[in-house]
Order: sequence, then C-alpha cells, then structure tokens
Amino acid sequence: MESTHGHMRSIKLWPPSQITRQVLVDRIVKNLATPSILSRKYGLLSKEDAEEDAKLIESAAFVAASQHFDKDPDSDGGSAVQLYAKESSKLMVQVIKRGSRGKDDRETIIPELVTLPSDHETVFDISGGRRAFIEAEEAKELLKPLKESGNKYTKICFSNRSFGLPAGHVAASILSAMKDQLTDVDFSDIVSRRPEPEAVEVMRMLSSALDGSNLNYLNLSNNSLGERGIRAFGDLLKSQKNLVELYLMNAGISEHAAKALRELIPSTNKIKILHFHNNVTKDEGAVAISQIVKESPNLEDFRCSSTRVGSVGGVALSESLQNSTLLKKLDLRDNMFGPQSGVALGRALSVPVKLTEVYLSHLRLEDEGVTAIVNGLKGSASALEILDLAGNSLTSEAAPAVAACITSKKHSLTKLNLSENELKDAGAMVIGVALEGDIGRLNIVDLSSNGIRTGGATALAKAVVGKPEFRMLNINGNFLSNKGVEDVREIFKNSPRMLGSLDDNDPNGKDDDDGDNNQDA
Repeated sequence: MESTHGHMRSIKLWPPSQITRQVLVDRIVKNLATPSILSRKYGLLSKEDAEEDAKLIESAAFVAASQHFDKDPDSDGGSAVQLYAKESSKLMVQVIKRGSRGKDDRETIIPELVTLPSDHETVFDISGGRRAFIEAEEAKELLKPLKESGNKYTKICFSNRSFGLPAGHVAASILSAMKDQLTDVDFSDIVSRRPEPEAVEVMRMLSSALDGSNLNYLNLSNNSLGERGIRAFGDLLKSQKNLVELYLMNAGISEHAAKALRELIPSTNKIKILHFHNNVTKDEGAVAISQIVKESPNLEDFRCSSTRVGSVGGVALSESLQNSTLLKKLDLRDNMFGPQSGVALGRALSVPVKLTEVYLSHLRLEDEGVTAIVNGLKGSASALEILDLAGNSLTSEAAPAVAACITSKKHSLTKLNLSENELKDAGAMVIGVALEGDIGRLNIVDLSSNGIRTGGATALAKAVVGKPEFRMLNINGNFLSNKGVEDVREIFKNSPRMLGSLDDNDPNGKDDDDGDNNQDA
C-alpha cells in the first residue's frame, strides 16, 4: 500500500503531466487555426504558425505557473493550475490579435513568447504523471535528451520517479557527463519504497556523479534521508560553495542528520532560501541548523516548521536569526518553542527591514513570548504583510501589544491570523480598535476559536467591513448568541462573502469543545 505521503503526492494538482500539457497545446492550435469571432476581425493563422505559437504559449504559461507554485510548494497546486489556464488564454488572445504576420514581426510583437523556448530547452523534467518505479530501460529512453550533444539543459527534475540501482547507474553516467552545465537539481522523492540499502546506494551514485558541480538550487525533499542519506549525498554537498536554495522538507532530518549536514556543507554564504519542514529534528538538530543559519548572512527565506523543536533548539534558532538582516520570510510553525524562544525571537525580528511574512503559529509562545515578538516587530522598520500567531495560548493581556504592532504596520499588513487562542471578548475588542484604523491593504483576519462572544465579534466585524481590499473575516468556533450571529450577518449584509462560515459557533459558550459541531448552514 502507498504511504500517506504517496497518497498526498497523488492528489497534487501541479505539475501537469506531459499528456495534459500536450492536450492544452492541441486546444490552442485549434483555437488559433479555427474561424471565430476574433479571427474574423484579426485573420486566421496557418496551421504551421498556429502549432509553433501554441507550443510557445503553453511553455510560457507553464513557466509562469511553475514559478508561482515554487513560492508555495506545499499547496495542492490549484492556484498554479488556474494561473496556467489564465496565462495561456491571455497569450492566445494576444497572438490572435497580432494575426498572421512574418516571423520577424512575430518576434518584435510578443518578445515574451519568443524568449521562452530557451526556458523550455533548459528545463528537463520527468516528474509529471503517476508516481512510479523507473527501471534501466525506461531511464535510458527517458533521459536520452540529456545525452544529446549541445543540449542546453541547466535545470533537471527527477522527482516522483523511484530509481533502483540499474536506473540509478544509467542516470549517474549521464549526469556525470553534463554536471558542469547544471545549475538546478531536483532530486526530491527519487527512491520511494526502495529498500534502504538500495536507496542509499542510489543516492551515493547520483551524488558522486554531480561531485564538483556548481549548483544554485538543490532539492532533496521527500526522501527518507536520515544521517545515512545525508552522508550518501556527501560528495555532492561537500562540493557546493554557491548554493542559493536548499530544500530538505519531509526528508528524515533527524538530530544526527542535521549534524551531518552542518559538517558536510562547506559554505552557506550565498544561501537565500533554506527550507526544513516535517522532520524529527528536535533540539540538538535545531542547534546544528542554527549554526548553518548563523553562517548564512544572505538568508531571505527560512523555514523550520513541524520539526519537533523544543525550547533549547528554539532559543538557538532564534538567536541565530539575529544575523539574518536580509530576512523576508520566516516560517517556524508547529514546534514546542515555549515563551523563552519567543523572547529571543523578539530580539531577532527587530532587525530585518525587508521582513514581510512571519508564520509563528502553534509554538506555545504564550503571552510573554508573543508580547516580545510583536514588540520586536513594532520596533523594526519592516513593511510586514502577514502575521500568523495562531494557537499560542494568547490572552487579552497580550492584546494591547499585538494591537500596537498592528497599528505600526498599518500601511503594509494584509493578513492577520490570531485563531485558536484565548483572547475572549476583551482581547477581541482591543484588536478590533486597532483594525478600525487606516489599514488599507488588510484583506484577511482570522480570530476563530477564541472564546469570543457577541460584543467582540461585532467590534471585529464593524472594524473590517468597510476596508477597500477586505476579503474574509473568520470568527467561526466562538460563542456568539443566536442574535449575535444575526447582528454580525447584518453588518456584512452588502458583502456576505466576506464573512466566513459560522457553522461551528456555539451559542451556549462552553469553553471545552464537546465535539458537537452544528452544521446549520
């Protein structure tokens, strides 16, 4: 049976398979070469032109959507699929309006399409389609384009295919011949369900094939690496001095694996993106990672979420971030940091002036930790856009500090998540007053599951309903009376979609969750 991880992968909507991509190309050809209202006005393209343009359009849309997806690789890819469709339609209309012209004209009119084949030629990706084992014969066939002399591939993705030893041999011999031209390597999820000795040997072969390469991007996520796996990739890791992006999510980064990583990577001087997620790293592992962070002066995007890190590791990570003056995005969600880490984090977050996104939910920060963090943010010059402090046992005592932070970021704040805390009515009202201010870009506020009653809920509703860009207030799972629910709905009567579901509201206001969710839509 497939692991849960396999199951999760199988419902990913991005990237599309080669077949799906070809279907889109065919559909574009049909649209470009078939009479329509637009073509009456602008003229039809010949079949040849249509085919050439269709490939460029699909390729441009695919690259745009892939870049969008790379910003949030943990999403299901739904928004990337939408962008893919939207982008291809937009470019198709541009091409139809341009009409049938000479080749030179075509290049001047839509240069963005003409530059794209190079992107298409530089990215080699076999990850589309079903997650499956790959054998030697298929590997020879599939990887053939990488052997062609003069190929321009600089980025490769072997993800979603499970390599055994025979296929690993084939891949390694091809890669070692072209390692000098590679800049981006995605080896995520490449040994799924292989026995450990075989998996480790495959990693070792691929690693030594790329020993001495000069990569910008390396992704080893979704492999059960552990220390043995990290050491199997030792040759590759030891030779990387210019890495800009390194991803190790869901990769078995235990305490020992983190220490091995710290020992093997020669320099993280250029690292901008460093992502660990869903690993049993614990405190000692976090201390090793904190040493890597300390030596990464250019770090812009750091993620160490769901890594079972406690107070000691949390303090070490927080202190190491004091060097990260260029930080833009920080995600430490779902660890056991405790208040002390929050205090250290508060000091670190007062430093970076480019910080825009901070995800610190479910860290057991409590009032003390949260107060230190929001005070640090308030004192910084950063234009903060997203602040997530959900699930930290936050009470009304810390609400004034949070409110002051909100006010200090009123020109930039777009999303505020304080759900699953204990703010109650008193805290919600304090936050409501801050939100009443001139926060023009604010679009999402979440104070669900906070023990809030009608007074706090209506204060929040009135504070956000008139905001120009506002999209959603979530106050579900609170204790509004039936009349309170009506009052809040009345406030949003001209924009009911801005109010999230209230299905889990409990008018009887019990503080313990009795598990009885009212589904009275």
